[in-house]
Amino acid sequence: MTEKNIPGTSSESPHIWNAPYGGSHPHAQATVAIPGSKSLTNRYLLLAAIADSPSTLRAPLHSRDSALMIAALEQLGAKFEEIATDSPFGPDLHVTPINFSSTTPCHKNIDVGLAGTVMRFVPPLAALLSGSFSFDGDPHARKRPMAPVIEALRSLGVRVEDNGTNALPFTVHATGDIHEQNLHIDASSSSQFVSALLLVACRFTHGLRLEHSGASLPSIPHIQMTVETLKNVGVNVEYQEPAAWIVKAGSFAGFDVLIEPDLSNAGPFLAAAAVLGTQVAIPHWPNKTTQVGAHWQEILPLFGAKTRLQEGTLIAQGTPQFIANDHSELTIDLSHAGELAPTVAALCALRPGTSALHGIAHLRGHETDRLAALVTEINRAGGSATELPNGIRIHEPIHEPALIHSYDDHRMATTGAIFGLAVKGTQVHNIQTTAKTLPDFASMWHNMLEEFAQEVKRNG
Repeated sequence: MTEKNIPGTSSESPHIWNAPYGGSHPHAQATVAIPGSKSLTNRYLLLAAIADSPSTLRAPLHSRDSALMIAALEQLGAKFEEIATDSPFGPDLHVTPINFSSTTPCHKNIDVGLAGTVMRFVPPLAALLSGSFSFDGDPHARKRPMAPVIEALRSLGVRVEDNGTNALPFTVHATGDIHEQNLHIDASSSSQFVSALLLVACRFTHGLRLEHSGASLPSIPHIQMTVETLKNVGVNVEYQEPAAWIVKAGSFAGFDVLIEPDLSNAGPFLAAAAVLGTQVAIPHWPNKTTQVGAHWQEILPLFGAKTRLQEGTLIAQGTPQFIANDHSELTIDLSHAGELAPTVAALCALRPGTSALHGIAHLRGHETDRLAALVTEINRAGGSATELPNGIRIHEPIHEPALIHSYDDHRMATTGAIFGLAVKGTQVHNIQTTAKTLPDFASMWHNMLEEFAQEVKRNG
């Protein structure tokens, strides 16, 4: 898959999107189906590429991040075949794994875009092949933390050329064998550094004992997700207190897996229920999941929305004018659910009470510096917000229409959409960046609001 086939690439010209105003839709309802989880899709894509036999991924996400992962794995020798379905979100995938028995050295250039899972998960896999593999991505990708992966590969005996930057671009010079079986890393800036090594460690000659030695470990649920996906395909992995994992050497057969909807991507639509006092239903919500989006059931009630899980559908019912009338002080620890922070911040920015979000210092190293971006955009829209050492504080709500900048960050773009529900005239720069994980966001957003309006019309 070439760059021109990948949705939402930086080559597309950004434009100004007029964020729809929510209006008044008392007691309106909408159902919003959400495509597959990006985090699960990219983990299972990589595992399918290192399995011993072909695999099938059902209802995978088709987005820029997943397309970049597929393109990277194709460069390493995996093959992907689309299987037609009646899903509105695209085909299933049949995956033929990499042939690890090939010893012919090769040189490949791999584009990681702005996808953290690609830039961090794929280099350790490339180290198990023979040849040189050059990695680079979007301009901001060169600013994202990469040192733990690069240093880990060097500790495992792999030569990495990076011109002394410990960042993209870099080249992995691989011989196909990793014999070292003990490794210490500092994953304080991203849990993905742990996941990157755990995902391929079963193909190390002696497996791996990986220990995190940093002061903190953000987004632990994402590591738990990695461990569960490994166990689901048959990899032997164990956790040791306080922060170590053991992966046994061995192979596993191909698998057939159904990908859950992306619960984090459901967040903006659920937030709409809280902002507008409407009801939003998300079908196919799992009873048990490792996705951090499961925290919406705990977070939404803080904003007056009641939630219930009914026959596999999560239903969020907002309370009209609750956010606008809530003058209480609100403090939320998002250390286990940092990727939800932009959506939570948008909700906080629409209530008059003071709000503080903690445990998210690591968001400074995401697609953009999300803490700085959130503070800047809240202030741009007439609110008042400041950065904290490990989060942000919102002192005054937004009230002015503004052009919200997305910073090529999908979650900042959806934050602007939520602002627009309450502040007429809000615009978002480069809504296309949502294609990173949710290519049809703009049309889904319009359809939700249209469904609200049609129901109000039907009910008089």
